[in-house]
This record gives sequence, structure tokens and C-alpha cells, in this order.
Amino acid sequence: MTQQTLQVALGDRSYPIHIGSGLLQRADLILPHLGRKKAVIVSNETVAPLYLEPLAALLRANGVAVSQVVLPDGEEFKDWPTLNRIFDALLESRAERSTTLIALGGGVIGDTTGFAAACYQRGMPFIQVPTTLLSQVDSSVGGKTAINHPLGKNMIGAFYQPKLVLADIDTLDTLPERELKAGLAEVIKYGLIRDPQFLGWIESSLPGLLARDKALLAEAVYRSCAHKAEVVARDERETGERALLNLGHTFGHAIETGLGYGVWLHGEAVAAGTVMAAELSACLGWIGPAEVARVESVFRLAGLPVSGPDLGVERYLELMRHDKKVEAGKLRLVLFRGIGDAVVSDVASDEQIAAAIAARVSAA
Repeated sequence: MTQQTLQVALGDRSYPIHIGSGLLQRADLILPHLGRKKAVIVSNETVAPLYLEPLAALLRANGVAVSQVVLPDGEEFKDWPTLNRIFDALLESRAERSTTLIALGGGVIGDTTGFAAACYQRGMPFIQVPTTLLSQVDSSVGGKTAINHPLGKNMIGAFYQPKLVLADIDTLDTLPERELKAGLAEVIKYGLIRDPQFLGWIESSLPGLLARDKALLAEAVYRSCAHKAEVVARDERETGERALLNLGHTFGHAIETGLGYGVWLHGEAVAAGTVMAAELSACLGWIGPAEVARVESVFRLAGLPVSGPDLGVERYLELMRHDKKVEAGKLRLVLFRGIGDAVVSDVASDEQIAAAIAARVSAA
């Protein structure tokens, strides 16, 4: 498989995204981004036994002093105590501002490590090595770092860009099937918000993607990252267009927070949340039943949920009001004007939002 490279164009903070197989054996891709030959690898108890020691050995063989911290695995550990474990490890290893943090894992590891990098000594370099489909196509790119709060997901964080994203498709070989499907939710998102042709490619390619065809997975990662890089370059801090990438997320974050972090995977919640957004768009008269059916169909084909848990409509609304996209007390949602045509809008009333939620909840 040919390595592909994209650039996130942010002036002097620009960085490459390398996509391909065997990249974790490529010291030449990593070493130029280490300011000094000292690094701390952050991983979790699931990923570390698979990939941490080979990566550490590769760096050590090239003269890099490496230490490591292995965190518990799960969304429920994306919190202050876990963040402090990273700070403890940095202080114990006498990490300096020039030491590089390397996030080796999925979205939780990437988000938490990135936030630690933004905070430690007021900022240290970090590298993203995403090992899940969701983190390769979305969370590792763009510099959003955060931890969760009991009242809301990703409410405490910073915009802080990595020096490099290294997406090795081979790491998807060990990804559980449920995690693979959850990652597809974020791939589908790009087609739904801005690229109908990509959506058509996804629909026809889903059997191969689910069968882990590496060429198809690499294509999905490349095209998703190309969309994300383009949007981030134009709107790094989400003051406009980047907000469209949150399609389904306000509903989805309510599901994750309401059930307890980790009960549903992020991609599962986003899938159900996106169908709710389609229902609301139909309530507003912006799209018709055929478009809602297509949104539902593509998530069903990916093996993802198309309805949310029955938390109670009022509980959904309460949780959604804690979302970062509330402005001047008004809930701003990403909705559809058509397939491939998403908009951010605050015109929906609480009654319309409640109706869309009620149409898409189940006791399951």
C-alpha cells in the first residue's frame, strides 16, 4: 500500500498526516518532529501490549530517551484523575517543555494526551498516533483536546495542534468490530455534510470496509482527513464552518452523558444523533422522507444504531443545553438542507426538537 500524506495548513503550526501500512516501523517519519531526543508515550491497557514496546524500541534504537505511561481504557477515564496520571509521569521523568508527548491509542488517549500537552509547562509538543478508525478519520486531526465533566462531554479542553499525525492502517487489524463500526459513523458524517459523491462511495464500499479491506480503509481515512484538514485550515477554532463537523454530536453527547460515559461508543451515539438531526430537519420542512430514509439506511448498513436510548425527552433537552454549541441561551444544531448540505441553525423550537427526539428513541 502506498503511503499518502496530507498537510493541515496552519501557517507555522502546519503539520503532516501520514496514512498507510507499516508506518509504526518508520522512524524517518517521526524523528524530524522530535525537537529533542526525549519522548513520553501515553497509551492504554488495551493498545499498549500490542504497539507500545515496538514503538519505544524503534525510538530508542534511534537515540531517543523514552518513558511511558499506560492508562486505563475507556471513555469513563477521560477525566481529571487520569489526566493527572500523565502529569505525574511527566514530572517523575523530569520532562521538559521540549519533551514530546506521543499519544498512542484511540480518541480518548489522543484527546487526553493533547490536553496534557497543552497544559504542561504551558505547552509541549505532541504527536498523534491514532489506532482506531474513529481517531484516524476525526479526533486526531484538528487540535481539539479535552476531558469530560460529569455534566457534559469534552467541556474542559483547549485547541492545541499536534506536530504530526501518523495513521497506520495496520493497527485496525486488532480493532474490535464494534469500534470499527463506530469509526464508520464519522466517515459517513463527511459525506452527509459536504460530499454526496463520497457518501455514494461509502454506501457501495461498506461491505468491504466492514471486511477490513485495507485499500478501502486507507481511502476512507484519506478522504475523511482531507475534508477535516480543509475545514480546520479555514476555521481552526470553530467560529464558523468547522461547527458543521459536529453533525449529530449534540444529540449524541446527550446520549453519552445521560447513559454514563463508555456505555455507548462515541460513534454509536453520533449515528443515532444524526438520524435525530435528520428527523428535526424534516420537521422544519427542509428535507423530505426520502432523505431521512437515506440517512437511516447508511447507518443501518454500517451496523450502527438509528435510534437513541429512552432517557426521557426532558432529560435529552437538559443535557443538550449544557452543550458547547449553546450561544446566548439558544441551542445551535447542525441540520440538513439536503444530503451533502448541512447548516448550523438555532431556529428549531424546543417543541420541534422534542418531537424529533421522541421519534427516534427506543427502550433498547
